[in-house]
Amino acid sequence: MKKPVIALIPLVDEGRDSFWMLPGYLNGIAAAGGIGVMLPLTDEVEDLRQILSRFDGFLFTGGHDVDPAIYGREKTELCGDLAPGRDAMEPKLLEMALDADKPVFGICRGLQLMNAVLGGTLYQDIPKQFVSTTNHRMAAPYGRPEHTVSILPDTPFARLGIPETIGVNSCHHQGIEHLAPRMEPMAVAPDGLIEAAFVPGQRFACAVQWHPEFFPVDDPVSGMIFRAFVEACR
Repeated sequence: MKKPVIALIPLVDEGRDSFWMLPGYLNGIAAAGGIGVMLPLTDEVEDLRQILSRFDGFLFTGGHDVDPAIYGREKTELCGDLAPGRDAMEPKLLEMALDADKPVFGICRGLQLMNAVLGGTLYQDIPKQFVSTTNHRMAAPYGRPEHTVSILPDTPFARLGIPETIGVNSCHHQGIEHLAPRMEPMAVAPDGLIEAAFVPGQRFACAVQWHPEFFPVDDPVSGMIFRAFVEACR
């Protein structure tokens, strides 16, 4: 059986003037039966159209903070470093992928980006803007649970058979403030922060705030999510 080929947005290292990729993203896709390929960064529309036509699905990875301009806000001192190349490319590619009903999976920044592009807003710094006793920025190692999330009923993750309460890792300082009108929540942290969301009516357009790529490939929940994404790409 032909394996689906899935495009991944590269991570950016300004200090080394390089693009890179965490093995966990590629391993998660491979274990689920797909082939992951890291993209270049480009916001040229014709290039993006070719990319869209050649790949079966798109994984929007973690990384830098999302430029607040994408969700109509000024950047404050609370916001961290940006990746201008990603901020230029990803909104265009995401909208094109959704318009073409190509499967989309967002992780950490990927959730925040999807929310921002589709009309939602973000906390630029959770500790300063959102009162919580839940630790959303754990110390390494990251392949272990830091807090729980509740999977909401009648959502794609609930229909996969993911338990109502699961433990997740957590390594972010930004998060969803107002959810985009086109999105619906799929999981929430104990403090009410949205930890996963989806776009109804799409073949697969789901995103999580936690990092399944840091868990072992045989982790049951992470495996279920990666498999659902890869299967949607077939």
